Parts: sequence; structure tokens; C-alpha cells
Amino acid sequence: MPEFRTFWENKAPLRRLGQPEDIADVIAFLCSDDARFMSGHGVWVDGGAMVRH
Repeated sequence: MPEFRTFWENKAPLRRLGQPEDIADVIAFLCSDDARFMSGHGVWVDGGAMVRH
């Protein structure tokens, strides 16, 4: 549905929908040693859409 796509593209500050690799990059980070000291925190991967609700 074009209206659905346009709505979410306009809602996100990045002005695009997320791609599978956008999510995969965050998952890879969380599984890596770089995130070894993170605990109990939610990570929003939405291109900033929640900031503009």
C-alpha cells in the first residue's frame, strides 16, 4: 500500500523505511564484544520514528 509506505517514510526523521540490514547491524553489535557492558536496556531501531510520534 503506497499510503502506508509514505506515512512511515514521512514519520521517520531519516525519511526512509528500515531495511533488514539496518536491524542486522544492531543485532550484530549487541552480539559483539563491543556491547559486553550493556544490560537491561531496550534499543529502538526505527530510524527515529518514536521521537516524532
